[in-house]
Amino acid sequence: MRANARVTLNSVLAIALGVAVSVASAEETKPATLAEALKTIQGKEFVDLTHSFSPTTPVWKGFGQATMSAASDPKTHLPYTIEKDGFHSTFYSMVGQYGTHVDPPAHFSSNGTTMDRIPLKDMILPLVVFDMTPIIATDANHALSVDDVRAWEKTHGQVPAGSFAALRTDMYKDWESDPERFKRYPFPAWSLAAIKFLFDERGVTAIGHEALDTDTTESMESETWLLRQNHFQIEGLANLDKVPATGAVIVVTWPKVENGFGFPARAFAILP
Repeated sequence: MRANARVTLNSVLAIALGVAVSVASAEETKPATLAEALKTIQGKEFVDLTHSFSPTTPVWKGFGQATMSAASDPKTHLPYTIEKDGFHSTFYSMVGQYGTHVDPPAHFSSNGTTMDRIPLKDMILPLVVFDMTPIIATDANHALSVDDVRAWEKTHGQVPAGSFAALRTDMYKDWESDPERFKRYPFPAWSLAAIKFLFDERGVTAIGHEALDTDTTESMESETWLLRQNHFQIEGLANLDKVPATGAVIVVTWPKVENGFGFPARAFAILP
């Protein structure tokens, strides 16, 4: 009887210990709260991927430069000033595809998603960066190929589904210092095959690049394909040389223009 009691007691202790270990393990793997996640994020390094823009900012020749002037009282037509009115404001006149900007599918597709309908969850994504600068050192107008992507994957692992794929060319360095060079044509870009591979085979959510176009073909085949497949892109990115190939997160957003076909965007990376 005593032996049975000891066996029973030992069994109870073993079960209790197992429960305690399970509880402790569950607490250790408990998901972080939003406050904890925010504290972690705030301790990371942020990189601005966005250009400032002005009336002299590089823009596609078919659109023309922006104009910016003091906003005026519609009754008096006099500009608002701090001295007279206690505030001032600016009237902006520009095309949506200006500066660092978003191209929603509707930019090229009559049935495509407009910028106000792109899901919020698509505005914060894992970021992968294809550094094409070693290639363009000897092939200045190279278009990223599927072979280039596969070579990148041999070093960094497979491109994760749901990510934002960015093309680094360092063109952004000419944005302010040499705008005419920045607007050169042709320029390093994406190939259609690589675009299709990334969306169809790897399942990326969006892409971005430093140039103001996706490719340099006469039909703009890469840009046309991805927008008509209801994907979006960010053009005119900056500072991709300050972001690692993998591990960072990109946050990109823009004003919620009703049925909008494009607008200046704000993009930044959170480093691992």
